Amino acid sequence: MVDFETFVETVREENRTALSRLGSSKSLYADTGGDIETEPVLEATVDAEHAAWQTFDEWADTEDHEAAREAFETTAAEERDHFETASEQLGDDAYEPRTVPALHEYLRGLESTIERVGALAGRILASKRSKEQVVGYFVGDADPQTADVFRGFGDDLDAQLERTQALLEDVCEGDDDWDRATAAATGAIEAAYEEYVENLEAMGANPKPVC
Repeated sequence: MVDFETFVETVREENRTALSRLGSSKSLYADTGGDIETEPVLEATVDAEHAAWQTFDEWADTEDHEAAREAFETTAAEERDHFETASEQLGDDAYEPRTVPALHEYLRGLESTIERVGALAGRILASKRSKEQVVGYFVGDADPQTADVFRGFGDDLDAQLERTQALLEDVCEGDDDWDRATAAATGAIEAAYEEYVENLEAMGANPKPVC
């Protein structure tokens, strides 16, 4: 019988390369169109957090499973706070989120509870990697205060993963359900990774990190 620990290990193993590269220094290069400066980094973060808020708010509005709906509502509220915090850091009242990351396009196409919760886990695993790069950017920019702000986003992702564990253990009744959740998690990571590759290749960069 599959359990959550096995599920996470499987998702990480099946997506080892994608997660590694999403956690490389090139992820910010891809997200900012090659312009790794404070304003583009913050704009990319605002876009991502806005998309997450809207995704999970939509899920909460269309979810029949009570516990899942409550978890999606909580996650949406956290992501709204992230969006507002990132917007404050950007300090540009005129800025409007411009893009919806491919990861969230994928998430918004899911309808079943099992697939949504599985994909949420995949999104968390991928997002933790990208958040680490944002924190690293501000550490390297000698701005520890801003780095701490975004480090807090990562702490919220840890709490989200705990909620995801409880949900998956509730909704997955057998190995077939866990397999569906695993496939959805992999789909989320693949969507993020494919966009990463496309963005880098469009700029003539090699998606493989420099070792």
